[in-house]
Amino acid sequence: MRFSFCSAALCLALAQVASAQVALAQQAADALAPEVATSGGDIQTLSAAARDALAARDAGRPVAAENWMVAAANPLAVEAGADVLRKGGTAADAMIAVQTVLGLVEPQSSGLGGGAFLVYYDARTGQLTTLDGRETAPLAATPRLFQDDAGEPLGFFDAVVGGRSVGTPGTPALLEMAHRKWGRANWGGLFNAAIALAETGFAVSPRMADSIANDADRLGRFPDTAAYFLPEGTPLKAGQVISNQPYADVLRAIAADGAAAFYTGPIAADIVRTVQGAAGNPGVLSAVDLALYQVKERPAVCASYRAFEACGMGPPSSGALTVGQILGMLGQYDLAELGADNPDSWRLIGDASRLAFADRGRYMADSDFVPMPTKGLVDGDYLADRARLLAGETALEVVEPGTPTFDHALNWADDESLEFPSTSHISIVDQYGNVLSMTTTIENGFGARLMTNGFLLNNELTDFSFRSHSDGVPIANRLEPGKRPRSSMAPTIVMRDDKPVLAIGSPGGSRIIGYVATAIVAWADWGMNVQEAISLPHAINRFGTYDLEAGTEAEALAEALTGMGFEVNPRDLNSGLHAIEIGDRLHGGADPRREGIALGE
Repeated sequence: MRFSFCSAALCLALAQVASAQVALAQQAADALAPEVATSGGDIQTLSAAARDALAARDAGRPVAAENWMVAAANPLAVEAGADVLRKGGTAADAMIAVQTVLGLVEPQSSGLGGGAFLVYYDARTGQLTTLDGRETAPLAATPRLFQDDAGEPLGFFDAVVGGRSVGTPGTPALLEMAHRKWGRANWGGLFNAAIALAETGFAVSPRMADSIANDADRLGRFPDTAAYFLPEGTPLKAGQVISNQPYADVLRAIAADGAAAFYTGPIAADIVRTVQGAAGNPGVLSAVDLALYQVKERPAVCASYRAFEACGMGPPSSGALTVGQILGMLGQYDLAELGADNPDSWRLIGDASRLAFADRGRYMADSDFVPMPTKGLVDGDYLADRARLLAGETALEVVEPGTPTFDHALNWADDESLEFPSTSHISIVDQYGNVLSMTTTIENGFGARLMTNGFLLNNELTDFSFRSHSDGVPIANRLEPGKRPRSSMAPTIVMRDDKPVLAIGSPGGSRIIGYVATAIVAWADWGMNVQEAISLPHAINRFGTYDLEAGTEAEALAEALTGMGFEVNPRDLNSGLHAIEIGDRLHGGADPRREGIALGE
């Protein structure tokens, strides 16, 4: 049985995705264009290049450039990064400008109070490495932190909202470490765009306004949060111009004194006071936790796929391992021959994902605390063996973890943690050939809903399993003091012949893994350009149910997948993929489901 997924893969930005998203994009452009603060403090419109990039995205076309490019989730942030690159800054320099603006104009997704994973290709050395800026559990945390008096797990939002869920933020320290390793521009100047926007004002985007309206009850629980997002008790509206002087003050302090200004002194004291004083749900984060925080440089985890190597962040992220496992299993099948419009392609993708998620739930956690079969999970022979399970014609009836080669023979129970999406992704290539892929988060939308000094605090601790054991067997991703919770963030750089050819990543909770893996398949196997691959309708299977992106051509898969034995569920699937293809020229794409653009020269 065959059906059309759209003939040329220009697929979905022009069809069902686009029909819903073009209106959103126009709203975003209308809301953003009148109020963009420049570094000089004047209010100006978006640049002509940014408006052209919005038009290209909505028409399903990639943006092309010769020298440098940046793709991120908000045009204001992208323009801040572009200004740095235009003046000779590196990808690491531009990332700092992008992240600090995102923390202001997209506060529901990332910011100074959260964490990030960064994958970096250094063109000078030819080396690929990663920086782990994941939040850490406070030293006073115990495995019972998210259990009630009877030892049962708390409800998710009972745990999230308030101080209990706040881990030690990692983003400011990551910004500083990235600049020390790869920066060229003056550190202090990289905060100018965000400071100017915070002081002069910026227009609330439609996405930010919708997020606030949908979470108004939780945002209203804490006075400082409510005062900012719900002035006079009313949610901020799209197009409303707001400022954030406390955020500007924090950025000035970091610009002058480095990340130490965040992790010690008055800012740190305010963070601790906010966490420990959260009414109804206080937390245990302390000044010592902040003072001790360190970013960790780790080797990239790479997995072979066709002629490529997909490289990303290893533990405590499950992203690179699980994406790598999916691709490694799919590499045993000719998806190019099957094509994007063949239900059997999606049977293979869906069940490969289920097998990979079974391993993820059993084995993946912070490898500084628990032994992990990291190499065994992406070993070619192991993945070829797992791929043989996909050789049938129907959905797998039983999906269980495999038995990868393990340096330490330990028995883990399957994880039970939840992971909800509110994250952002940045891809950058600079004129020197450096490539950056960074996914940044505060976990759930608006994190813990606690605001201090103009930024929100994360709720990353709820990425741990709320249980520490299952039937007496320990869970690898259990909560422990100082530990980093498992993540699904999958910032990825695809390599060919030891050179980067694609930088990609997405928000989306644990669905990040499927978004990234499927986009790579669309680009590598189905001949789609980066914008077409990003705009492709989503069909995601993690644990058995096949989620099909509602209102898109993906829904046409339902009958065939059901016939193969899958349970299907049409629903909104709001990714935020941002990608740059690196070849003779640069080609960038931004997800039409959100507000971002790719911009380059």
